[in-house]
Amino acid sequence: MGRREFLRLGTVLGMSIPMLGAIGGASSAFAAGNAARNPGGTIRVGMSVPAGAIDPLTVADTGGVCMVTQTGEFLAVSTPDVGLVPQLATSWKPNSDGSVWTFKIRSGVKFHNGQPMTAADVVATIDRLADPENGSVALSAFAGALSKGGSRLIDDATVEFRLDAPNGNFPYLVSSDNFNAVILPANYCGDFEKHFIGTGPFRLKKFTSRARASFVPNADYWGDTAFPDLTEFVFYDNVQAQVLAMQGGQLDMLLHVPVQGSQALLDDPHLRVLSLKSSAHQELHMRTDRGPFADKRVRRALALCLNRENLVKGLFRGRASLGNDSPFAPVFASTDLATPQRHEDIPLAKGLLAQAGFANGFAVTLTTERFLEIPDYAVVIQNAARRVGIDIRLNIEDQASYYGGARFGQSDWLDSTLGIEDYAHRGVPNTLLSATLGSSGPFNAAHFKNAAYDRLVAEYIAALDPASQRDIAGKIQRLLLEETPVIIGYFYDWLSVVKNNLTGVRATASAALYLDRAYFI
Repeated sequence: MGRREFLRLGTVLGMSIPMLGAIGGASSAFAAGNAARNPGGTIRVGMSVPAGAIDPLTVADTGGVCMVTQTGEFLAVSTPDVGLVPQLATSWKPNSDGSVWTFKIRSGVKFHNGQPMTAADVVATIDRLADPENGSVALSAFAGALSKGGSRLIDDATVEFRLDAPNGNFPYLVSSDNFNAVILPANYCGDFEKHFIGTGPFRLKKFTSRARASFVPNADYWGDTAFPDLTEFVFYDNVQAQVLAMQGGQLDMLLHVPVQGSQALLDDPHLRVLSLKSSAHQELHMRTDRGPFADKRVRRALALCLNRENLVKGLFRGRASLGNDSPFAPVFASTDLATPQRHEDIPLAKGLLAQAGFANGFAVTLTTERFLEIPDYAVVIQNAARRVGIDIRLNIEDQASYYGGARFGQSDWLDSTLGIEDYAHRGVPNTLLSATLGSSGPFNAAHFKNAAYDRLVAEYIAALDPASQRDIAGKIQRLLLEETPVIIGYFYDWLSVVKNNLTGVRATASAALYLDRAYFI
């Protein structure tokens, strides 16, 4: 969900764009490798059913994001190894304090209906996303960063973003990291599923809701023509059905597989696993405003019950990184890796509970969703907590019931005393820091309000240089270890599975999938 590395110094200074744009050919979306030996053919992809309508404004799930990115493009693409790579923008730079960012927009680009793409379309797209009246999921990223009217047209090739406050990572908020920010025509009227209009290397052939979609090369693409003759996407309701289809040779790749339930594929010598380190995680929140978790000693005690090393080995077979109870994943260049790692400590946990007046423990309900490994993770937490006298009862719901209206007072997620929610990969932690833990954050299920934290996050977001970001990040990480409003035990790797003879597939940990340079050996 959209609730589903930072700028390299050279990019901040506007220096590295030409080099990045040249990787794999000047017109490629991002690093594409060598030219294909065998272009053509059909690539068949299995993936989860999109959770709702394919609408760039409201899409927030893995299946929906993948669909949008088959035809839509961003100003830049967030990649795990390189950082931001230009796509529809060719360069960007801030003013002296990062409160104004100027983007140069690529020329010679057309939408699939033949209409030229200009800076006016960029302004209209971002303004549409920043308008609260439109109910855009991107508001979680833009809140406190960019308001409606902050996007300014300078000329046909230049856009200026005037921010609500200085922001050193702002380009990530208008990149693929913000999966709603595909550039649409200024006159877009909300009928994306009919045409899948975009500027990308593929155009829609056919879309059947909840069943499948197919795409063909866009002959008017601004860059190199896509290699495949056809790409087909088949939607599945569960992981097991995808696994069986892959094993049966009906598919050439799976967009995303969890470790749990996919072991047979991960060990198959005829298949190749594409693995990306990510910031994706499951967050255990504890209500800090009421009940036993109002005492931070109780929250810390529960966190000390978890054996994180065993979680990574057991649930993920090593395909995850240790979490340290903050959104700062090891994959972020700004993460302070010198911050002490929290480990299991049962005696200390029991001591903290006794100090808080819960020497005999207490009972509490953990409400969460039936998604990926979360039900198994909930059982692990339940068993770990039992060792210190905390009796956790599990209430596992379908996703629709758990997230509800996604507003306080209308959501089991946001209103539960104890819960687990899934957060997708982000290239920088800004949205996670402000939306999930900020005092006024729309996804603050822990109801955590801490003025010192809010000040540090504002300083972090405003910082332009990597050294300053890392210094402030360390302070935030240590504050969250002390307060522990949430438990983040791990950050799981993004895994895709492809046939051994399929190469050139470019995936991102945020569910975008690029097949224009893919081909069979």
